[in-house]
Amino acid sequence: MRTDTTGKISLDHIYTSPDPRAYFGTLRGLDYAIPDLAGPHFQRLIAEYREARGVPVPTVLDIGCSYGINAALLKYGVTMGELYERYGGSDAAGLTRAALLARDRDLVRSRETADRPRFLGLDASENALSYALEAGFLDGAVHADLESGDPTAEQRAQLAGTDLVISTGCLGYVTERTVSRVVEAHERRKPWMAHFILRMFPFDPIAEALDAAGYTTVRHDGLFRQRRFATPQEQALVLDRLARAGVDPSGLEADGWFYAQLYVSRPRD
Repeated sequence: MRTDTTGKISLDHIYTSPDPRAYFGTLRGLDYAIPDLAGPHFQRLIAEYREARGVPVPTVLDIGCSYGINAALLKYGVTMGELYERYGGSDAAGLTRAALLARDRDLVRSRETADRPRFLGLDASENALSYALEAGFLDGAVHADLESGDPTAEQRAQLAGTDLVISTGCLGYVTERTVSRVVEAHERRKPWMAHFILRMFPFDPIAEALDAAGYTTVRHDGLFRQRRFATPQEQALVLDRLARAGVDPSGLEADGWFYAQLYVSRPRD
């Protein structure tokens, strides 16, 4: 398998398919589980925001949302195991994209509640965003690469309505440039943030940018499994990257798993 510049195998193809079957088919074999583990922490932060700000239906921006997985889990109470069966089971193989979407819309209608958060997805994959919107997992989408340029006026207006920002693994590839452009979308109001970032990536540049923008960041004490290494080569390259960064992989990445840390950032006001 081809690796990218970070040492991870390249999974670009699973984020650009017209539907999520390649995504779940590939990640199921790697025991990808971080959305399940992240969910309770996101739910707690959303509840805290509601109470602190008095916003009954907050808007959550998911950076690197792909097919709206975090939105599906947080809004409709599904699990990764259910989604693996939904898109990777034998019954899904013969369905058309339209049939998959119809089945997803039935799920959304059956679990609709009045107080669910509103979810906005930010991703560079138009196919993934389109599917998530049509399925009803996302309420809105921003198709943009904010690493390479500022949002358009329309995109900035969408981002300006964000109350909370979350991510489960894209930070590291996505840098402080994207995070800063999200923060700057609104001149005064700053969203709360919770990011799960792999230990192979330094969070310092993002934390420094947020500090300059008026945020305080706290790292959660726990560690969270993201997925298994796909190949011995991938593990070796990541272990080398960790060693160069002075991060001890003993009992963690050395045992065959990517691990992430959770950083929560709130405006100091």
